[in-house]
Amino acid sequence: MYRRFKTLDIILHFTMMVTFIALVLTGLPLKFSHAPWAKGLMAFWGGAEMAGLVHRIAAAITFLYFGAANGYFIYFLFYKKLPGNPNPLQKLFGPESLCPRWKDIQDIIGMIRWFFGQAPKPKFDRWTYWEKFDFLAVYWGMFAIGLSGLMLWFPEFFCIFLPGWVLNIAHIVHSDEALLASGFIFTVHFFNTHFRPSKFPFDPVIFTGRLPKYELVEERPEQYKRLVAQNRLETYRSNYPSAWVDLFSNVMGFAMLAIGLFCIFLIGWEFLG
Repeated sequence: MYRRFKTLDIILHFTMMVTFIALVLTGLPLKFSHAPWAKGLMAFWGGAEMAGLVHRIAAAITFLYFGAANGYFIYFLFYKKLPGNPNPLQKLFGPESLCPRWKDIQDIIGMIRWFFGQAPKPKFDRWTYWEKFDFLAVYWGMFAIGLSGLMLWFPEFFCIFLPGWVLNIAHIVHSDEALLASGFIFTVHFFNTHFRPSKFPFDPVIFTGRLPKYELVEERPEQYKRLVAQNRLETYRSNYPSAWVDLFSNVMGFAMLAIGLFCIFLIGWEFLG
């Protein structure tokens, strides 16, 4: 077994997962207030007032982990020691970074060619292009959803220096961007992470932080070769997750998958029904 995610990564993802689910389940009955299931979902929270409180608490926690993630980015770029002592720009576009780079473009083209049997499957490093896309989609959404949400949360403050009609725009942006984010996470992200044939029905790595060696070699051969060349592979060696960690990973993971698919069902029910 080898370590893929550190404890901070696991905590941040778990926090994001729980708060995101809470935000979606409290926001959907507002977005689709006329839907037949909206009253039942709002009643589950104990009414609109309690749902609003849960929504705001989850939003506040979201801003906290977003700030923690940005703090880690600064640490990674300017303070973290990496082999070869790269400068911040080299770190930003290096293999350990989630920032897109030219290799991701090559991998996308290579993947399309592989789909049609015209080339071998691209060899990935620590992050694949779809993982970077997933991350950047959420990161960008924080600015659109977060800022518009703050404007709706504290309208008196923002209207000190902004015209009132901006709140109407904030309402549209917050509602539609949140719907886009939830639809993306519960379909594209779920497929990329869990529903691909090689991962179906569930990949526990974000909960355990560890993966077997054969997965590292098969799925991320560039990272494996790089770690071997740098004599760093053994520093990633880890133990098998305990039975309790494995149990928690599966119970929590499948529960979140079920809730996400349930939300997609409600959204599809509204749009198609």
